[in-house]
Amino acid sequence: MTAPSTFGLSTEARNLHWLLSNLVEEVPGVHSVTVVSSDGLMLLSSDPGHLTAKAAGPAAGTSDGPRGSSADLATIVSGIGSLTVGAAKLMDGGGVKQTMVAMDEGSVFVMSISDGSLLGVHAAPDCDMSVVAYHMALFVGRAGHVLTPELRSELRTSMESAL
Repeated sequence: MTAPSTFGLSTEARNLHWLLSNLVEEVPGVHSVTVVSSDGLMLLSSDPGHLTAKAAGPAAGTSDGPRGSSADLATIVSGIGSLTVGAAKLMDGGGVKQTMVAMDEGSVFVMSISDGSLLGVHAAPDCDMSVVAYHMALFVGRAGHVLTPELRSELRTSMESAL
């Protein structure tokens, strides 16, 4: 994985990039990771170099992520987040903490960070789900208190400039 450029970012933004990169590199079976805001916009991605892979065609992306695009993972995470929040409201279930989708060829995990922001992980089908969930919880614990409106704005701007 190529680390995204963090030049010019605040210390908090650089730390979040480091935490995200560390999650992908240290947890076996994790293919890609994204953080989306409550309005569904991608704030962080483990492979920002593939943001436009879908537009260039399926062959342009990698086989590790959904269609090789971080933007696709962010869309999936946002959709799963909305669906589960709606389901929880219908069932009077309270707040959604974590969602996991197990598929034949992979898994997607979605965890609430703060004020509607979500952490999403695409992992291999044979990953240790408890290890992935544990490391996601660590990320959320470390990132949740620093993901202020100002930092979300900075991250959103840096993602837009990467396009």
